[in-house]
Amino acid sequence: MGEVSVIFAYLVFFNVVLSYGMETSFFRFYNAEENDKKSVISTSTISLFWSSIGFLVLGLLFRNTLANWSDIKVEYITYTIWILTLDALAIIPFSKLRAERKPIKYAAIKIGNVSISLVLTLFFLAILPKLAAENPDGIFSMIYFRNYEIGYIFISFIAASLGTFLVLIPNYTKISWHFDAALWKRMMKYGFPILFAGIAFAVNEHFDKILLDWLHVPMSEIGAYSACYKIGMFMVLFRTAYTLGIEPFFFSHASNENAQQTYATITKYFVIFGSFICLFVIVFADLLKQVLVPNANYWDAMKVVPLIVLANFFLGIYTNLSVWYKLIDKTKIGAYISLIGAAITLILNWLLIPTMSYYGSAIATIAAYGSMMIISYKLGQKYYPIPYDFNRIFSYLGLTILLSAISFYIPYLRENYLVKIVLLALFLYFIYYSEKETLLRIIKRK
Repeated sequence: MGEVSVIFAYLVFFNVVLSYGMETSFFRFYNAEENDKKSVISTSTISLFWSSIGFLVLGLLFRNTLANWSDIKVEYITYTIWILTLDALAIIPFSKLRAERKPIKYAAIKIGNVSISLVLTLFFLAILPKLAAENPDGIFSMIYFRNYEIGYIFISFIAASLGTFLVLIPNYTKISWHFDAALWKRMMKYGFPILFAGIAFAVNEHFDKILLDWLHVPMSEIGAYSACYKIGMFMVLFRTAYTLGIEPFFFSHASNENAQQTYATITKYFVIFGSFICLFVIVFADLLKQVLVPNANYWDAMKVVPLIVLANFFLGIYTNLSVWYKLIDKTKIGAYISLIGAAITLILNWLLIPTMSYYGSAIATIAAYGSMMIISYKLGQKYYPIPYDFNRIFSYLGLTILLSAISFYIPYLRENYLVKIVLLALFLYFIYYSEKETLLRIIKRK
């Protein structure tokens, strides 16, 4: 678990570099009235196609150098290069599906990708060893290698990425392959700062695993931290699904007369739903670990769960608040905010890991995202004022943090699910009481 977490942390950084802000730039220019949508699609597709092929060639040529530098086996480096290339080639086709509002097709392909990797991983790690042992002279024993678990995981991901790319190939065969150099320069100018913001995001989200390794934290502790980190995936899923849908929406509604009020309302309801998910996950974290992290050897790291869930919630709020610099083409400011967050992550990790191990990394993560959220709000109100319902948003957020801390860190309450359910019910009643007028209007409208 620890080794795979460290390797995939490196992989995330290259994912960001290979997209170089083109995804967000695609949405910005696709929804601009003065641009031909077909030209935006073909130009961005051609750009990412050739940059991905260039990376593939250079990566394979210098894979031994990369292996020596990262102290990772060269075969894992080779697998990673192929995964990164195939995923980069899928960026614009997936963006096109989002822009054209085809969520069913988008979801089907994504679920297919996950299903392939899941089924193959289970086969290679759980089923293949048994089949090889039962029939030593059979075909299964020929493809089974001892102590090759990490390699099998990579093979599963390559198969999933390849399957996705094959499904998306029509997006390459049906475009005109016309490259608009002037448009590309404008897209790069807009998207390049987002590259730095993406790298800073990768530092905030994944560099802690690399730092833990560099600072000689035992790999078993890194594995425990990464395993319990997964319990925060419910908030990550909510935030990710929301982000996938909201970014095209922000751009398509930017010219509307009441755009700022719409953004304010959306943000408030994001906080309401996010607060409930956040509190629900933390309240029932000890039940969720039985399913998501069934190995009790990992449970020492459960103390990071509230911090990680809240950190991802803060990141989701920041995503809402960051709309202003994308709409007014001030993506450089977004890069600066992300760099501040990355600096906080690096400094706190460096200071806290030697004495607090992975718990220091969790503190650094929530501090970084919390700071980015506050900075974006303050700057946004200066450059692109949005009438957020600050009092209610702050009330929901504050109550969530308070109830989460009470239910998780007080030993008696942590084991008393009756009290926890009461706390959750009180939170829901507070939401209902605060939003009663809006809810009644919706009901009457129906």
